Amino acid sequence: MENPQDITAFILCGGKSVRMQTEKGLVNYKGKPFIRWIIEAIIPITSNIILVTSNGDYSLVGLPMIEDIYPEKGPVGGIYTALKFSKTERNLILSCDVPKITAPLLQTLVEESAQDASVTLFSDGKNDYPLIGVYKKSVLETFAEAISADKLKLCPLVNMISNQKIMITAEQKSLVQNINSKAELQSLIQLEQ
Repeated sequence: MENPQDITAFILCGGKSVRMQTEKGLVNYKGKPFIRWIIEAIIPITSNIILVTSNGDYSLVGLPMIEDIYPEKGPVGGIYTALKFSKTERNLILSCDVPKITAPLLQTLVEESAQDASVTLFSDGKNDYPLIGVYKKSVLETFAEAISADKLKLCPLVNMISNQKIMITAEQKSLVQNINSKAELQSLIQLEQ
């Protein structure tokens, strides 16, 4: 297992949450907010967990919080902030809307992340999941350039840098699914009944 000091986990709690109409990470799922499910999945890997958010409501989880250096720049801005703040070369980045993510899946991601890849992420062969990934601090400059050029789409940016895609199975796909709307949350709950 990795030395937990070698990696920092950042949960990106930004986003406009337009479709959910409420702060996504604080939405309840099976009696707990999304953010708690995600934290529980990260804890076996590292206790070094930081939230990227300007929303004080997240203080309920008792973790350090940092604000986006460049607000309104989406996930690219959130990842830039995380990497700028990080004191470790490897960083586990997650969005706040993946409540089904599990520790074993994250463990696979971290353990299989190659030394020579700047970013390691999951893919199902059709879709990539760059908001559950291991990002090296060395890509900070690339993210800074993307922000100054206003190139804020994450997938094209990740595909420009050396990356490693870890294939997931059809069964694992539901674990990396991000829940963006009340309708998606409802169908998730119905599927599990």
